[in-house]
Amino acid sequence: MKTLYKKLLALGCAGMLIISACKKDENRAVLSSNAKGGTISASASTLVLEKATETENVITLNFTEPEFGFSAAATNTLQLAISGTNFAPAKEVELEGKVKSLTYTGLDFNSLLLALNLPFDSPTEVELRVKSELNSTVAPVYSNVLKLTVTPYPLISWVYVPGNYQGWNPATADSLISATGNGVYKGTIYFPVDAGANYEFKITPAKNWNSSYGDAGGGSVSTGGGNFKAPAAGSYQITLDLNTNTIEMAKDSWGVIGDATPGGWDADTDMIYNNGNNTWSITVNLVGGKFFKFRYNDDWGVNLGGTPSALTQGGADINVATSGSYRIVLDVAAKTYTITKL
Repeated sequence: MKTLYKKLLALGCAGMLIISACKKDENRAVLSSNAKGGTISASASTLVLEKATETENVITLNFTEPEFGFSAAATNTLQLAISGTNFAPAKEVELEGKVKSLTYTGLDFNSLLLALNLPFDSPTEVELRVKSELNSTVAPVYSNVLKLTVTPYPLISWVYVPGNYQGWNPATADSLISATGNGVYKGTIYFPVDAGANYEFKITPAKNWNSSYGDAGGGSVSTGGGNFKAPAAGSYQITLDLNTNTIEMAKDSWGVIGDATPGGWDADTDMIYNNGNNTWSITVNLVGGKFFKFRYNDDWGVNLGGTPSALTQGGADINVATSGSYRIVLDVAAKTYTITKL
């Protein structure tokens, strides 16, 4: 009987120890849930940015550390978003260590704002805060929300597309353009017919091979990736997003078709896109007394005809007066074209 009593007593003590341990765990959870974010403040509340002052310091952000009730190393991330969006989505910048302040030049802060696709001709209110987190199992805490009124300026930037189609020479390669410098580059590249079906290319940030972006698989991009490859000959719009390190390719081709063209009414003769002025052009031999039209992606679903100053969807066939070599330039946005006999 004494032995049984001792066993029950031991089990009871063990239970009390478990309950005590649980209470301590609960205390740790309470400490985490009672944590509070740090603070953020700025040296300016209104910024009108311009290229003339891009090298000057335009704003300093000041931070205080979050409080968790115990010593802990938090990961702090600056979040920037348009006011009223509840930071969805937000541009994020990870802050190194226990940084207390961060000073931006006009160029660097403008680049942050361009990622939000803000207008250039009017001010926009944006919000900043700091997200602090210990690990993935503990909910993050946030600082106060800081409001700024900002006006960015456009910042065009380029990347280049050397490939087999032009001899793998970055110095003469066509480019992709980011009209606002927001890290998203677009352009249409023409890949001529290649007997070896080699439509491979890479992307370089400058007109040299010092650094390049390649195919990391599954639509992803990395600096150590292999060659990209277009699906086939023709023109493709390439979209490179360096914010997400992804790439997309989609057929994007205008051509001339008709009995005045080399392919007759059965096959388009592809035009080449100029990424600098957003026009399509071709030098081609045309037959006099015959006709042609402009067609998109080798499909009659989108075709343009009519006069040089007023092209319309499904418009009239365009007459070629005399045979010869012609330079044709098409502006799809303006619905106009020019044709010059060479």
